[in-house]
Amino acid sequence: MSMNHQVRLAARPSGLPKHSDWELTAEPIPTPGAGELVAAVSHISVDPAMRGWMNAGASYIDPVEIGTVMRAAAVGRVLTSEHPEFQPGDHVYGTFGVQEYALSDGRGVMKIDPSLAPAPAYLGTLGLSGLTAYFGLLDVGKLTEGDTVVVSGAGGAVGNVAGQIAKIKGARVIGIAGGESKCRWLGDELGFDATIDYKAQDVRAALRESAPDGVDVFFDNVGGEVLDAVLTRLARGARIVICGAVSQYNTTDGVRGPANYLALLVARASMTGMVIFDYAPRYGEAASEIAGWLADGRLISRVDVLEGGVKSFPDALLKLFAGENTGKLVLQVGSG
Repeated sequence: MSMNHQVRLAARPSGLPKHSDWELTAEPIPTPGAGELVAAVSHISVDPAMRGWMNAGASYIDPVEIGTVMRAAAVGRVLTSEHPEFQPGDHVYGTFGVQEYALSDGRGVMKIDPSLAPAPAYLGTLGLSGLTAYFGLLDVGKLTEGDTVVVSGAGGAVGNVAGQIAKIKGARVIGIAGGESKCRWLGDELGFDATIDYKAQDVRAALRESAPDGVDVFFDNVGGEVLDAVLTRLARGARIVICGAVSQYNTTDGVRGPANYLALLVARASMTGMVIFDYAPRYGEAASEIAGWLADGRLISRVDVLEGGVKSFPDALLKLFAGENTGKLVLQVGSG
């Protein structure tokens, strides 16, 4: 009998997740009932937000419970269906989890067209990563032409798209990333106006040079010391978008808040958190515009695909938090 291999949360981690925090299980491939479908997963999205989902306590989404399949967005094809809107062979996106086959009632499942872009792109630039960049920059950041925009975590899935959209909209873009190769990619291939390697440069000093007139929009994926550095360089009326804080997710000493927050008062600036699920009714309009930019070559999609199947998920998550990926990190499970 063919089996469905899964990764389940075995314990709530302290600091970086350990292999003992996961359990690899197998059970028979499910059979759909009335109104249900089974998707054969081809690629799983590996995201920094997963670390927060592993913690107990109140957040913007319920935590993953101990013993359940790890939550994850994924793409694949419908294997069997008793759902009127989905047929076997349909290419689909959904929150299918870290497993090879997912049973679904169709809620939150969307058909995708792999002829427009490879299936993994629907987990990155055409997925929640791209949508987060779009709404975070344009709606929360209120970007206007001529703004100076700084993006932290600029070599990651959300950050690189945010920077590219800012360029498309006529802004001057500075990307903060870790390592020479990522900074070179941002500048040479994506067209960022300046880059700062936080591993090799003093971020505050580099910002004084690259943003002499101040920062109008800061799209922050990192938090911590980088956020504090940018707070010292705000222009009047600056907007800070709190998208994430990857530097804080695995800390065991408590989250570090911004020491320089009074700069918001001096600059008459704002700092606003954003969660992509708030924009669900508008996903279609954003995806359509992003797809247009991809089609005409103004926006580049980069996906870092890891092989190894679901058993490699724990190592893939550690690779993400080590900053070893460039662009969107995706785990390949099946053939698509």
